[in-house]
Amino acid sequence: MRKPPFVPMSPDAPAPADAPGSTLIRLILKSAPEEVRTGVQSVILQLDPVHLDPDERSTLELVLAEIVNNIAEHAYCGRPDGWIEILVRPRPEGICCRISDEGKPMPGGKPPPGLLQDLNVPVKDLPEGGFGWFLISDLAKDLTYERQKGRNTLRFRMAIGAA
Repeated sequence: MRKPPFVPMSPDAPAPADAPGSTLIRLILKSAPEEVRTGVQSVILQLDPVHLDPDERSTLELVLAEIVNNIAEHAYCGRPDGWIEILVRPRPEGICCRISDEGKPMPGGKPPPGLLQDLNVPVKDLPEGGFGWFLISDLAKDLTYERQKGRNTLRFRMAIGAA
């Protein structure tokens, strides 16, 4: 597994770890299902000092799990040897996140629209997938995606735990 190169964070990314009063969580994991699961749980546990309420914790865990699972399944096409970097920083305006990988780019160069599917259809006609991006789009704020030099970067903010 190739380690991701050091890339200086842009101003909209979480602040450097040495910023006053900073709490930066950085995790690099493989795209294997078991690492994805334990990686997301590890991030949530490391946020204990932030004292998120149970609903906020669950919401953040859901969004992170949807994104990281999508990367493992679609960007890496189920290959367990890809890497995923998760950066999370509590800020006064909420929890700021940056997730990067070197998998395939998102189709059309942008995240799916995350539209709510019509569920008022026979069970056999229910759509396969697409619900995750609806949840992500609905729960995450300031969602941006870019692909540069073979690297996907998704940034977003969760309006939770705000001071």
